[in-house]
Amino acid sequence: IPLAERTGLISPLTSWVLNEALAQCRSWRDESLPLGVAVNLSGRSLQDPSLLDLVGEALHRWRVDPSCLTIELTESSIMSDPDHVMTVLDGLRALKVQLSIDDFGTGYSSLSHLRLLPVDEIKIDKSFVMEMLVNPSDDAIVRSTIQLCHNLDRKVVAEGVENAAIYARLQDLGCDLAQGFHIARPMPPTD
Repeated sequence: IPLAERTGLISPLTSWVLNEALAQCRSWRDESLPLGVAVNLSGRSLQDPSLLDLVGEALHRWRVDPSCLTIELTESSIMSDPDHVMTVLDGLRALKVQLSIDDFGTGYSSLSHLRLLPVDEIKIDKSFVMEMLVNPSDDAIVRSTIQLCHNLDRKVVAEGVENAAIYARLQDLGCDLAQGFHIARPMPPTD
C-alpha cells in the first residue's frame, strides 16, 4: 500500500479492489447468500476527489445495495486531516454505505472526534484483543471501548479473535461482532 501511494497507483488499485469486492458481493447475492463486503481504504484514497464517484459508480455497475458495502478507514487516516475526512465521510454516508473505523485504539483520535464521526462501527485493534485474557489493561481497554461505542450507538467488532476463550470473554462483554482465525481463516469465495 505505501508503495502504491508513493507511485500514484493507489487510485487504480482502490478501483480494482472495490470492483472485485462488489462483483463478488453481487455473485453471492445472485446465489441468495445475504453477505456483504468490506473494503479498506488507504489514507491517500481519502484525498482523491473522485472517490465518491468511484464508489457510487461501482455500486451501480454491480447493482449492489449500498448497505452491503462497508468502507473501512484506519483511525490514523481519519486523523491526518479531520476536516477534509469529515466531508468525505459525509459524502460516503450520503451514498448509504456502512462506515467503519479499523484498528481503533492504535491512532491518535480524541473522544471529541469519535462522537462526531458518522460511522456505524468501530473495530478494536487485535493488539488489545489478543492479550486481553493475560493483560488486565488490555481487558479494560476492550471492555471500556465496547461500553463507549454502545453508548454512542455504534457496533463493535473485535479483531484478532484467535481462540474460544477470547471469543467467550467478548460475548460476556457484549461485543457485537468478531473476526479472527478462531472464527474462520481466509478462504475462497465459494467456501
